[in-house]
Amino acid sequence: MENDMEKIVLKDEDGEEREFDVVTKLDIEDKEYVIVVPSDGSEEEAIALRIENDENGGYSLITIEDEEEFQIVCDAYNTIFSDDEEV
Repeated sequence: MENDMEKIVLKDEDGEEREFDVVTKLDIEDKEYVIVVPSDGSEEEAIALRIENDENGGYSLITIEDEEEFQIVCDAYNTIFSDDEEV
């Protein structure tokens, strides 16, 4: 099966670069989020990150630390994918 997912490279807590597949992008309450999984399949769980745009047209991916915000993103993800697969 061919993988057509967008790929991004992020640094982990040790500064090592890791490649991730973008599963989906979500727009929730005027904020943008991205759900990614490691490209190497080393972890089964998806990672949710908030997209923060800057004034220069760039963006940063931010770890969601607020539990309520994280739960909102998880609920939206599960709603979208509940018909396709179990998450």
